[in-house]
Amino acid sequence: MSQLVKNISLKSYNSFGIDARAKQFFEFSEAEQLISFCKSIDIKDKEVFILGGGSNVLFTKDFNGLILHPVIKGIEITDETDSTVLVKVGAGEIWDTFVEWAVNNNYYGIENLSLIPGYVGASPVQNIGAYGVEVKDIIESVETIDIYDLTNRTFSNKDCEFEYRDSIFKSKLKSRFLITHVNFRLKKNGQLKTHYGNIETELKNFSAINLENVRQAIINIRQQKLPNPNEIGNAGSFFKNPIVSTDKANELKLEYPNIPTYPAGSRLTKLAAGWLIEQSGWKGKSIGDAAVHKNQALVIVNKANAKGFEINNLADMIVNSVFRKFGISLEKEVIIL
Repeated sequence: MSQLVKNISLKSYNSFGIDARAKQFFEFSEAEQLISFCKSIDIKDKEVFILGGGSNVLFTKDFNGLILHPVIKGIEITDETDSTVLVKVGAGEIWDTFVEWAVNNNYYGIENLSLIPGYVGASPVQNIGAYGVEVKDIIESVETIDIYDLTNRTFSNKDCEFEYRDSIFKSKLKSRFLITHVNFRLKKNGQLKTHYGNIETELKNFSAINLENVRQAIINIRQQKLPNPNEIGNAGSFFKNPIVSTDKANELKLEYPNIPTYPAGSRLTKLAAGWLIEQSGWKGKSIGDAAVHKNQALVIVNKANAKGFEINNLADMIVNSVFRKFGISLEKEVIIL
């Protein structure tokens, strides 16, 4: 299935529910369809954006270019050892459907990433992570198409240049290489990571600590803390947790003894952006229909009919407020268009 649509509303293609429009929108379910389409147009002269599930993007205006929307499906074991399986997953698979598949088949490694919205193809772009796990720890390679010369290229884990919520696909090669499949190396037996956040507390409600219950515990925690985008528009965490020098973190601890901190490498410390925002007085605050969520200050929501630029303006106000109070510059995790 492939289809080119012109002047299409993107409201149902982004989790904020912003009613921006795209000049051209090409949806496809097979890599060959993309190649044929790109051969028929002069794509180098177009502004191109690759849109997956739309759960980490904010449209602040109409998009006067071409949106490529891959819906390539498939979950397939391509290699197996005594201790691991290599799983090839289509970019258009829903991420949590893949996590559920892995847990149902007793494969370890991505259970802590349960209920993260979006498509599999976005997982390496963002290097998605939660509860002490990042997807870079499980990805073996990423299969792509160069949309300019239409060649296939497979990126190794190292080639992807993964960083915290970042990769080569989000920076140097943004909108050039379209991801068709991601290859994940999962374990047949693994050590469950339950020390992060409230996982251990939530697991007290279960009769056993196992793969299935860890997934369910994380689902429960996320549902308690984060709004469902099907009920109120949002893109989950709007900001990255800032990483600062340990010296800076220690300075903040002297003034704010309760500030949450997490080790982030040699002489580096990660701070909780949500805590910084809440302490700056933004939790539950609204400006028109753009608002900070009442239960989680890291999340900005569209209460009804907010415009994309209004949500972005609120985000900018939060960034300025946190910097004035703590001297910390928050970075937006959401892609702003």
